[in-house]
Amino acid sequence: MTDTLTDWLLDSDPALAWQVERDLLREPAEVWQATRARVATEGFGARLLALQDPDGQWAGGAYFPGDFDFEGPEAAEDAGQPWTATTWALNMLREWGLDASALDGTAELLAANSRWEYDDLPHWGGEVDCCINGYTLANGAWLGADVSGLVDWFADHQMEEGGWNCEWVGGSVRSSVHSTLNTLNGLLYYETATEVSTRELRRGGEEYLLQRGLYRRESTGKPVAPWVFKFSYPFRWFYNVLHAAEYFREASLHDGIPPDPRMADAIKRIRQQQQPDGTWIQARRHPGRVWFEVDVLAGEPSKWLTFSGSRVLDWWDSV
Repeated sequence: MTDTLTDWLLDSDPALAWQVERDLLREPAEVWQATRARVATEGFGARLLALQDPDGQWAGGAYFPGDFDFEGPEAAEDAGQPWTATTWALNMLREWGLDASALDGTAELLAANSRWEYDDLPHWGGEVDCCINGYTLANGAWLGADVSGLVDWFADHQMEEGGWNCEWVGGSVRSSVHSTLNTLNGLLYYETATEVSTRELRRGGEEYLLQRGLYRRESTGKPVAPWVFKFSYPFRWFYNVLHAAEYFREASLHDGIPPDPRMADAIKRIRQQQQPDGTWIQARRHPGRVWFEVDVLAGEPSKWLTFSGSRVLDWWDSV
């Protein structure tokens, strides 16, 4: 990390700056915690907090905005989905490090007022989609809701390969990299927040990804698709090897185990995308409604991706 690159990363929203201080600069806790506390009152965090509805939701809906037309142009495959509803707002605030106390009472409000668009199911019980349930598991643990039943749900819906697939409800019996990664993120966050072990479940999903080097098809050894090497922030629900490597970094540190050597080629792919000035480039913006943009246009150096790539390589190279 050069001084120029460090200064560039620090000259950012508190939601990013505190993580740079903690994970790249290894500042004392009192330094990064002071920056983290500003997420509730400044920048992206404060802006998104101010958009919460009186009933505890955002945009009047759980996963989709209340005004979303499932038959209209916005529902077309190439239109992208909206990113303004409750699930996505909570995901961002949690990932930005907002203290849950800033959302005091939200868990109760969502229990009373928020229902999933699928079958009108209650919010903290989850629904049938693995990714949605992974987010709900993490967000519930963060806000203090009882989401323990979702851990059992994931145990019941784990595929024979060890991963998960949101399309199980349509009959799929093969795991999906997207669904598996989003499930793993939820299980790991839940374990970190509650100290209730999900390690046995996580191991199956981790092995599914590691056996494929984070990006290969087991049948051919070729990349699952070109998008595994296209990095974009926010990650949303989309899989790529940087997003996956971030999970394995967090799991490694939490479990006290070294990086798995089967990730070596994926790490090489991440390293190859680093620019001569130390940055990573935004590949795209995922289409769909947002409250406001939090990163640069496609083709520009991204502070978020640069932080993420630098953090992963720092972890990998430190062993």
